Amino acid sequence: MSAQIILKEDKKNITNTSNVMLDLKDLKKVYPTPKGDYVVLEHLNLQIMKEEFVTIIGHSGCGKTTMLSMIAGLNPISSGDIAVLGKPIKGPGPDRGVIFQAPSLMPWMTSLQNVLLGVKQVFPHGTKAQRTDIAKYYLQKVGLEDAFHKKASELSQGMQQRVGIARAFAIKPKVLLLDEPFGMLDSLTRGELQDILIEIWNKEKITAVMITHDVDEAIFLADRVVMMTSGPRAKIGDVLDIDFKRPRTRKSVLEHDNYYTYRKHLIDFLEH
Repeated sequence: MSAQIILKEDKKNITNTSNVMLDLKDLKKVYPTPKGDYVVLEHLNLQIMKEEFVTIIGHSGCGKTTMLSMIAGLNPISSGDIAVLGKPIKGPGPDRGVIFQAPSLMPWMTSLQNVLLGVKQVFPHGTKAQRTDIAKYYLQKVGLEDAFHKKASELSQGMQQRVGIARAFAIKPKVLLLDEPFGMLDSLTRGELQDILIEIWNKEKITAVMITHDVDEAIFLADRVVMMTSGPRAKIGDVLDIDFKRPRTRKSVLEHDNYYTYRKHLIDFLEH
């Protein structure tokens, strides 16, 4: 069975808007330079559905992280619109949780305290016990039940990233944004955290957008893989629907008839 390849660039208003969680319309990002404006992104259109997991790949410098930081509200939009459930974003907000490549933890705080930072902001009316229960629940889900009271500076890089995952899920965002969260980890730790991430996501079903350079990771995690053209003036070049059933295992993905067809399509795109 051949892979279903669908080009969706410039196809607008084709989806029932009530199912759209994240809507990027005619997005543009420009940085002024002494030699004139540098256009990173232009005419970028993308709709991401409720409970969908989308991975984004493209060459370094194509604006993937720029796009994600704009969705997070951390980088101003030059023109165009970004909306969550139809409401334009106006800077950072608890409706969007972010997991960075580096966990960005407070090193002097414990795992529990780091997760509680966000939980306190999002659940200000909860009791101390309720907020602590939420933080402990997600730390347990990422396998850190024995590290509640260890300082972040005492944790390995992989364990720190587990705290970052717990922190992001604990604030119950509408959209989860992941910027190459496993890019700095060894392959064994990377595989373990992919499994942890998808296990929690299968339960929470939070709309997720993840940047990755790893083709196999992109296929394993996603409902759709979005391919970006090379910059400058990068936009969506192609979108690949992944038809693997959920929940899925690494073994079932590798044995699926379409796996190598998908993989070849993504590599061919990146090589041209």
